[in-house]
Amino acid sequence: MKGNADKRTRTGAAVSAVGIACNLALAAAKITVGLLGGLVSVAADGFNNLSDCGSGVVSLVSFRISGKPADEKHPFGHRRAEYIAAMITGFIVLLLAVELCRESVVKIVEHELTQTSAAAYIVLGISVAVKAAMFVFYRTYALKLNSEALKAAAVDSLCDCAATAAAAVGLVVMQFAALPADGWAGAAVALFIVWQGVKILAEASSELLGKAPDPALTEKIVRIVTETDGVLGMHDLRVYSYGKGATFATVHIEMDAGMSALASHTVLDSIEHEVADSLGVSLTAHLDPVDLADEKAQTLEAEVRVAVAKIAEGAEIHDFRLIRGKTNKVIFDVGAPFSCKKTDDELRRETENAVRAMGDYSPIITIDRE
Repeated sequence: MKGNADKRTRTGAAVSAVGIACNLALAAAKITVGLLGGLVSVAADGFNNLSDCGSGVVSLVSFRISGKPADEKHPFGHRRAEYIAAMITGFIVLLLAVELCRESVVKIVEHELTQTSAAAYIVLGISVAVKAAMFVFYRTYALKLNSEALKAAAVDSLCDCAATAAAAVGLVVMQFAALPADGWAGAAVALFIVWQGVKILAEASSELLGKAPDPALTEKIVRIVTETDGVLGMHDLRVYSYGKGATFATVHIEMDAGMSALASHTVLDSIEHEVADSLGVSLTAHLDPVDLADEKAQTLEAEVRVAVAKIAEGAEIHDFRLIRGKTNKVIFDVGAPFSCKKTDDELRRETENAVRAMGDYSPIITIDRE
């Protein structure tokens, strides 16, 4: 298992290093030709490749960090560091884009025309070919390693082909139409870089803020849990990501209260191991015993479930208990979707009223947003 992880780290780092080298070579060639020839669109495309190096470094660092073990200060590992590095890269990309856009606007306003050269066309042609090859290269290893970072790099390379083609078209138009098309092409490339920078910042900040888990992953966890013998139901599934390959989850699992503690623990233990082995997720399962022999509680729970579904679309109940005594307490949680417009207080108040209308019950309700 560890050997496979080490091999993935080495392969991913090598692929990222190749990408960095290619982008550096393209950036150096384009910036040199662009600055010497006064071609702002070519220089802008070169700076775009330079920003791609930053993305490559982020990818390289992410693979390196994935092999770093957790420690006392960081018990869940260090893999979120790649998101911080991505945000830094995003800010650098935006700063470059602003400056390139300024230079392009000056060319457009002053109607500045620049004589191009064969070197510019050669560099741009080579760039399109290299970027197309990089797309195939990244895509191949992204699928082989199941790497989101390399998938993003593949898409970025494909977009760069379009950006470079736009710069080349600008040069051609400028030579034959006597228009400052180089400035317009430079502005277009700069806006493209802005889009890339904003996308990097948005994705990284979303991960740091606690992005919702992949629905496909949660569905697989649900299927493993619910298809296990002895499981009556489940709720409160929470999935937490601390970076690629560092995913944790918690879940409440309902089982017959008549089962022995040893038997129920064995079932939970098997579920945790299957989720870890098949999905790579560290799951902690909590047991919620259900008294199947208490028919009155079962009937009341069904009635409350129907009432709650009418109060808020998509709402459900779990952790239902009927505690008999001088005051019959009804204790349960209401799971309400984030799309529900009613406040927690409104949901609690309406549910309490619905329960009291069913008989002499004292409801104790907790609202969960799910």
